Amino acid sequence: MYSTTERFLRYVTYDTQSKDEQEQIPSTQKQFVLAGVLAEELKAIGALEVQVDEHCYVTATIPATTDRKVPVLGLIAHMDTAPAYSGCEVKPQIIKNYDGSVITLNQELGLVLNPAEFPDMLDYVGKDLITTDGTTLLGADDKAGVAEIVAAAEYFLAHPEVEHGKIRICFTPDEEVGCGADAFDVEGFGADVAYTVDGGALGELEYENFNAAGAKVHVHGASIHPGSSKGKMKNAILIGMEFQSMLPVFENPMYTEGYEGFYHLSDMHGDVENTCMEYIIRDHDKEKFAQKKHQFMRTADFLNLKYGIGTIEVEMKDSYYNMKEKIEPHMYLIDTAREAMEEMGVVPKVCPIRGGTDGARLSYMGLPCPNLCTGGHNFHGKFEYICIQSMEQVTELLISIGKKFAYFTDK
Repeated sequence: MYSTTERFLRYVTYDTQSKDEQEQIPSTQKQFVLAGVLAEELKAIGALEVQVDEHCYVTATIPATTDRKVPVLGLIAHMDTAPAYSGCEVKPQIIKNYDGSVITLNQELGLVLNPAEFPDMLDYVGKDLITTDGTTLLGADDKAGVAEIVAAAEYFLAHPEVEHGKIRICFTPDEEVGCGADAFDVEGFGADVAYTVDGGALGELEYENFNAAGAKVHVHGASIHPGSSKGKMKNAILIGMEFQSMLPVFENPMYTEGYEGFYHLSDMHGDVENTCMEYIIRDHDKEKFAQKKHQFMRTADFLNLKYGIGTIEVEMKDSYYNMKEKIEPHMYLIDTAREAMEEMGVVPKVCPIRGGTDGARLSYMGLPCPNLCTGGHNFHGKFEYICIQSMEQVTELLISIGKKFAYFTDK
C-alpha cells in the first residue's frame, strides 16, 4: 500500500501542463501519460469499471459494501497543471521537521521560500513540507487531490468490512484552462453528488465561487511614421492603456480579497497598428458581476466615440457561475464535510473560492459539487509547497466522508 505522499511524489514527475485556446480536449496529448498510469493503478488496487476515454477522463468505481440505498458519491480531481509556469521535470524537495526558518529552494538562482513573505509557512513548524526546486511549479494543484483520492480508494478496496455506498472517481484534464468539464459525461458518471478535491490549506471547504467571464479587447490603430504622424497616427498601445486606466483602480486583484470582485488584465501584446488585451472579470455577486461587464462595455463604447467606431472591439464570454445556488439545496454535503473535519480535530474554514473549479461547472450541469482542501499553498508557481501531514489528513477526510455516506438513506 502506497502512502498519499509516495503517490504524490510520483505523479508530479509527469508533465501534464495544459495549453490555452486549443480546440481539442485534452489540450495537450501528454496528459494521457499520467491518465494511463492512474488507470493501471486503479485496476491494481481493485477498482472496477476503470477506463480512460478519448478525451482523457479517467473514471473508476469503488463498489458499495452496504445494501442500503444511499447516494452515489463522486470524488473528482484534475490531472493537468497550469500553463502559467513550467511543470516539466519537477524535482520536489522534502523539508523534514520544518523549523520556521527561510527555506532555500535553489542556491544557484538565489531563490528562497521566506515565512516573512509567506506567513502561512509558520503553521507548519514541526511538520514536513514538500517544495519546488525553484525552477518549476510543484503540481500540488491538483496532483495532491489525485493522490489523496487514489489513497482513499485503496483504503476502501482493501477494507471491504467498512460500510460505504458506491463511490465514483473521475480525474479530469484541462481544468487549468477552463475546459475540465467540457466533455464530462455527468449522466454516464452516475454520481448523485460529488466533491472536487482541489482546494488549498487543510480545513478549507468551499461552495461559493466567482461568477466569471473572459474578455479580449482588440484595439485597432493607425501606424504612421512618427516624423509625419500629427493628426494621423492612432496608437493602439496607448489607447489600450487608456482603456485600462478607465477601469476602477481598486477593482484589481492586487487590492481585493474575500468577496471582492475584480478586473484582471492577464495579457497585453501588439503594436501601434493593433493591440490585444486579455481580461478576466470576476465577482461572487451576480448583480455586481453584471455591472462589471456593463461597465467594461461602456468603456469600449466611450473610446469608440472618442477615436472612431471600430477602434475597440470586445469579445466577451461567460466562463462559469457561482455554484452556491446549486449547492444550497444539498447543504448536507457541507455539513458532512464539516462534521468529518471536526471529528479529526481539523478546524473547518468555510470560505469563498477566489477562482473556479470543475465543480462550479458540474454543479450547473446537474452534479452538485463543492470543493475540499488538498493541503497546498502558492499554486501555479515556483513558491508552491504542501504539507505532508495535511495530505495524509485529507485522505483520512475522504475516507470519513465515504463512511458517513453509508447512512444517508434519506437524502
